[in-house]
Amino acid sequence: MAQVPRSRGNMVPAVLICTTALSGCVGGDRVARNRPAPPVAAVPAEPAPAPSAAGERIGTGAVKVALVVPLTGQGSPVGTAMRNAARLAYEEGQQPDITILVEDDQGTPTGAVEATERTLKGGADIVLGPLFAGSVRSASASAKTAGKPMIAFSTDVGVATRGVYLLSFLPQPEVSRIVEEEVASGRRSFAALIPETAYGNAVEAQFREAVTNRGARIAAIERYPAGAPGPAVKRLAGVVGGPGATADALFIPETADGLPAVAAALAGAGFSPARVRPIGTAPWNEPALFALPALQGGRFAAPDRGGFSGFSARYQARFGTIPPRVASLAYDAVMLSATLARQFGSQRFAEPTLTNASGFAGVDGTFRFSPDGTSDRALAVYEIRNNAVSVVSPAPRVLGKPGLAASAPQ
Repeated sequence: MAQVPRSRGNMVPAVLICTTALSGCVGGDRVARNRPAPPVAAVPAEPAPAPSAAGERIGTGAVKVALVVPLTGQGSPVGTAMRNAARLAYEEGQQPDITILVEDDQGTPTGAVEATERTLKGGADIVLGPLFAGSVRSASASAKTAGKPMIAFSTDVGVATRGVYLLSFLPQPEVSRIVEEEVASGRRSFAALIPETAYGNAVEAQFREAVTNRGARIAAIERYPAGAPGPAVKRLAGVVGGPGATADALFIPETADGLPAVAAALAGAGFSPARVRPIGTAPWNEPALFALPALQGGRFAAPDRGGFSGFSARYQARFGTIPPRVASLAYDAVMLSATLARQFGSQRFAEPTLTNASGFAGVDGTFRFSPDGTSDRALAVYEIRNNAVSVVSPAPRVLGKPGLAASAPQ
């Protein structure tokens, strides 16, 4: 398997993740872009066996990789899909020398600790999962005691730490990407309408930092209780409404469920997206939102959709159902584990290997782990117009130096 050129310093080579024999391999410095889904043979739906008391095992390789996800209890549909995605990765991974130790954490912190400890006693060299922040926080202690790294799927950066890496769609890189793009296009004055939710709290600090670091200004920030944006919109009206608006971009980090109410309140207050561009993050990437009048011309940052489309087609052919969006994370985690095991021997899961600054390329584009456990992704910027969405700035092929903006597309 070929490698991309070595980076400067003592960094290990950027790693290739072979996503499937049909779609080929991609590396840390090149990413598949909007390729059509590869042809796949129709395979009868075949549910994976239910885990036994001892846990399910996928493969018979020498390197043991734990997958700790909820197969019962809270989050079990997502956990089951992630288990299926892990199986798909193993089947497409060119006979990887790994055994996946699948354990059910029952969607609880206690269950996650017990499941993680079972896999560690079974010889796991790395733990993939859990899914929920509380479970990651509890189970990571067992992994650290055993000296094994964890690649978890939570979006809460508060549980990231040295040796506990988050392979998830974190909102912070999305905020930085969309602000960077808007400043590059000439916008200098930003307002924000932020819900009083955990998600809103997570992105506000990043928004302030991103705007300041790029030499722009914050005209106003208004917070509102979830589901009740009306009063906050009225308070912001003088900044984003009418010809006297002092902001030229309005940041709205809302969920797909909450965004219609915000859009309606903005429309009622005379907000014009032609004068002040609405901007957001990956939760905007829902077709039902693309017809909202207040979002026409709006932009948001999200992972490239081309790779997931191909993954989804193969998953449907294998399991007979449409995978949830996060299923690709388990696929990438298993494929990464298999590739590192193949290329790096005893150093396969060492910190310098996992935190390679050049990153890794997977279904959702190039990503990398930071030593503090957070992750960065190459993200595209999309624009909503005429009830549809299109790419206005492709995801970069190469991630920039840690702490800096990603390199421009090449």
